[in-house]
Amino acid sequence: QFFAVNHLSDERSRAQAKRFKEDKSILDVLDTAIDCGINTFMCTTYDRIGNIIKMMKQNPERYKNFKFHPCMPYAHKYANAMTELGIVGTLKEYIPGNILAVASKAGIAYMRKDFPTLMELLVDAEMKMFDGMNTPVIFLQNVVVDLLMGLKMDELFVHYAEYIKEKYNAEPGFITMNLPR
Repeated sequence: QFFAVNHLSDERSRAQAKRFKEDKSILDVLDTAIDCGINTFMCTTYDRIGNIIKMMKQNPERYKNFKFHPCMPYAHKYANAMTELGIVGTLKEYIPGNILAVASKAGIAYMRKDFPTLMELLVDAEMKMFDGMNTPVIFLQNVVVDLLMGLKMDELFVHYAEYIKEKYNAEPGFITMNLPR
């Protein structure tokens, strides 16, 4: 709703785009939720969430008990960045650490078909905006979960879970549209 996605109504999408045009209006809704005793927000790793986090960091006492449950990846973010920033610009924007070292690590992992290492790099890129925030659960988006299930790449679920627990001290979450599997 904050990012004007409504699959049932273009009119509602336009109204939501207008209402949440400014990041402050999103923070106002989260503030109202906090005032009502709701201190957890599940969200995709959409770029504007980074702006909300920056605003929250300006008032750490108010948001000290607030929790994010990130849901990743947000694929449109990367597609848009590639269009606007190019490949190198996108890597600089989203991949934490030394760009040359990360690019080298990613290239080697790609050539070796080392999917666990590629997954780690992508998770770290998605989690960059949440640095310093409380993220007790980190979800893997249903598009990825269902794709991995279909490809029978179960070992990546195990690696994702272990990586999330070890690196982020969080519980891994999995979203699926394929409940029978």
